[in-house]
Amino acid sequence: MLKGSLVAMITPMLENGDVDDEGLGRLVEFHVENGTDAIISVGTTGESATLTVDEQIRVIGRTVEYVAGRIPVIAGTGGNSTAEAIDLTSRAAELGVDSCLLVVPYYNKPTQQGLYEHFSLIAETVDIPQILYNVPSRTVLDMANDTVVRLSGVPNIVGIKDATSDIPRVADFKQRCGEDFAVYSGNDDTALDLIRAGGDGCISVTANAAPALMHEMCMAAINGDFAQAEEADRRLAPLHSALFLESSPIPVKWALHEMGHVESGIRLPLTRLSSQYRDQLRCVMQDLGIL
Repeated sequence: MLKGSLVAMITPMLENGDVDDEGLGRLVEFHVENGTDAIISVGTTGESATLTVDEQIRVIGRTVEYVAGRIPVIAGTGGNSTAEAIDLTSRAAELGVDSCLLVVPYYNKPTQQGLYEHFSLIAETVDIPQILYNVPSRTVLDMANDTVVRLSGVPNIVGIKDATSDIPRVADFKQRCGEDFAVYSGNDDTALDLIRAGGDGCISVTANAAPALMHEMCMAAINGDFAQAEEADRRLAPLHSALFLESSPIPVKWALHEMGHVESGIRLPLTRLSSQYRDQLRCVMQDLGIL
């Protein structure tokens, strides 16, 4: 079971919006050097919604290549088409990722039975560990606990990224799905509370810009050192907030550009961080010592 700070890594882009392979390599090294426990490639923060399928596969493959086995790589391969999710998951598995992250289908609003059949068919078709991703604020659909419990019985469905901030769900999942079923926070600002309740870490936006401190916070909490975890979380809290001044990943891509890691490219309909927020985010980064 993976534990700790798992970064939902941005996809670096050139000024014209093309994927930046060199920038991707720099980001991978940044995370390996700063203790990130795993990389999620082409998740929501990686702008999967605006990458073509071929680009998604290319970014996943490059990430696996650059990581070179030093830390796990998890590929974001979900979608609102079951057939497409199966195809992406299969192709990612062939590239050598360690597991896949699959979001609840968005826009078409399936039933809970539809969710069960969607995820179970992907898992039964592609033999690779798979993590469910429940994020109702983006998908407009909440995967019920009972559905998660049913899916946990599928052998290669190994965990969930829960972005509801509903902390009592952790105990319910652990009790009914088993202690070996991983539960990760999908929200940085409640990650400490989730780990304290028995969770296994955070799939993090903030770790893009502050990987060492996010790793420290997660591992301290997992190891029961809540004094250290609380101090790290106190320091991180302003950054958690500032990275959502506009829709993610707009602020975090701008932050990484300011830090000199990537160019400022981003794809429409997302735009660069509005000028009215830049000084605020810059001050938070300076106070934390990452700029």
